[in-house]
Amino acid sequence: QAQLVESGGGLVQAGGSLRLSCAASGLTGINYRMGWFRQAPEKERELVASISWSGTTYYADSVKGRFTISRDNAMNMMYLQMNSLKPEDTAVYFCAARRADSGTYSSWGQGTQVTVSS
Repeated sequence: QAQLVESGGGLVQAGGSLRLSCAASGLTGINYRMGWFRQAPEKERELVASISWSGTTYYADSVKGRFTISRDNAMNMMYLQMNSLKPEDTAVYFCAARRADSGTYSSWGQGTQVTVSS
């Protein structure tokens, strides 16, 4: 059973930066893609960024140029560096993982709150 644990959320002023971390266990040796999702109050969960085992990345248009996703396969860690944060980035951020040959994210963390004040 895979387990994902996020950390690094918090309160920051607009224009500031935060770095989220995701510690993964139970996925060792499996070719899997990882992603960061977020869900704001009364909004649907959305994919923010994702990264393959080899480092191929995807970003939502709303975060391109501001967020950077990365991963350390040896340490089973994934990161999201968030710069130039905006109030509209306020949400609960979730770490997720899926097998490379699957279209569905099947493993999820508990989420970490990011609040950006104006």
